[in-house]
Amino acid sequence: MGYQKRLTGAAVLTATLTLTAAGLVSAPANAEAGATTEYTVVAADNVSTADAATAIAKAGGKVVAGNTDVGMYTVVAPQKGFVEKAANTAGLVGATHKASIGRAPKKEQPGNVEREAQQAAAAAKKGGNKPATAGMDPLDDKLWGLTTVKSDKARKVNAGDKRVTVGILDTGVDASNPDIAPNFNWALSKNFAPDMVDIDGPCEVASCLDPVGTDDGGHGTHVAGTIGAAANGLGVSGVAPNVSLVELKGGQDSGYFFLEPTVNALVHAANNGIDVVNMSFYVDPWLYNCVANPADSAADQAEQRTIIKAMFRALTYAHSKGVTLVSALGNNHEDKGKPRTDISSPDYPVDTAYDRPVDNSTCWDLPTEGPFVIGVSALGPSLNKSDYSDYGLERVGVSAPGGYFRDGLGTDTYRTVGNEILSTYPKKVLQEEGSVDEAGNVVPEFADSVFKQCNAVGQCGYYTYLQGTSMASPHATGVAALIVSAHGSKQGRNGFGLEPWKVEYLLYATASEHACPNPPLVSYVNVGRTPEFDALCEGGTHFNGFYGHGIVDAYAAVTAHAWWEHR
Repeated sequence: MGYQKRLTGAAVLTATLTLTAAGLVSAPANAEAGATTEYTVVAADNVSTADAATAIAKAGGKVVAGNTDVGMYTVVAPQKGFVEKAANTAGLVGATHKASIGRAPKKEQPGNVEREAQQAAAAAKKGGNKPATAGMDPLDDKLWGLTTVKSDKARKVNAGDKRVTVGILDTGVDASNPDIAPNFNWALSKNFAPDMVDIDGPCEVASCLDPVGTDDGGHGTHVAGTIGAAANGLGVSGVAPNVSLVELKGGQDSGYFFLEPTVNALVHAANNGIDVVNMSFYVDPWLYNCVANPADSAADQAEQRTIIKAMFRALTYAHSKGVTLVSALGNNHEDKGKPRTDISSPDYPVDTAYDRPVDNSTCWDLPTEGPFVIGVSALGPSLNKSDYSDYGLERVGVSAPGGYFRDGLGTDTYRTVGNEILSTYPKKVLQEEGSVDEAGNVVPEFADSVFKQCNAVGQCGYYTYLQGTSMASPHATGVAALIVSAHGSKQGRNGFGLEPWKVEYLLYATASEHACPNPPLVSYVNVGRTPEFDALCEGGTHFNGFYGHGIVDAYAAVTAHAWWEHR
């Protein structure tokens, strides 16, 4: 972990930009004197690379690197005053310090919020090639989420197609786990987030860029397992156990996400034909990025406008290139269309937050409120909305199992870890947390929440429970991957694929409709929450603020007959 700056001391970079195959531009370094720092600068719409560089120079900065597909540049400029100058320079949207724009929830602990007949027809549509099927794995009896979304039934018809690629934009993916390894796509996986010593600790490698196939945070590996852990007779299996998993490391080991790694990961997904991308994180340092919040300084307003433009542009670009975008709705137990006062921003640097009233019409929680993004709310085993989960008619698309520790009030399951979501997890992280010892054995007091299973050649996988909309989103992502597998076309991108609007249509059309509770105002006081958690479910059976279009249904998705398939 950790980060060694590409610019040390007073170094700044100058030179001619060079376009690479990935759409990135870079420049060799020449040292100059002056107190400088790095910024992310976003050019205005339809501004060329050359004109953007000229505008950046006019504002007092020099281009270090950039992503020309979305008009975003890394710039070295004076430590003071550059954000304001960039915001007032023609040709630029603005600039933001190279600081965190996203954070994956920490590992949730118990009690904490963060804590068959159709097969022949399906084969015929594939030109006579029988879809891959799969069985169940030893720990799948603990995966109530898997059966809730009917992956157990779906895999008897279609367990996913290896040509379908799913990007996990997260903290990394531990490819050494024998449940991840069979489906891990090494060719497309990439790390976009160098370690930073101030938040991640010392670098493990000289480049500070962790090797692909590692995850020092754990969150990304957990997400990946829910989406596509292999059905191989070991550990757990995912919702789509035969699709390919692509690591898009855009998050720091510590759980923070920075603007450039996140945008660059989305552009990589777009340019490399990745079918679905899961985004189980939310925007920092601002929970809501606002255009011009009166509570914020002029510089902070300018930075937020830059983040909004960059994220909107990257999400739109990915969608236009055929990427289906799925995101966790959020764990702030609020109606996304009626946000409360933001008391947590900015959360980076620490201890700098202040109260910010939020205008819903000019503020966005990104990426979940960005364009073309499918938002997913979280449910517990009872199918009740999880206490922590965000909701609301404005942003929810579908609902899925995310875990709810406090579910089952009045039963033996109340406040038990089994109400959460079990999935793959890195041994290294479990050892750091103290639940696995140096020899790789589960510490006895964690025997109910951490599991270890090894195959015949001694490769061992580790598994633990988490809860959050971060766990709901991958259930929906897995179903989206199955939709591409079952309904994709050989004429699609990279020889096989399905347009995002078709994926979204089928995800919504095949979801299991679920009406609002009766009464629709749900109180969580009886499970130990404050009245702030009370949630009003608005809407009808076909669509409402808790469940959206319904609970994702893998079996209905793979056996559906889309109208365009009969034209």
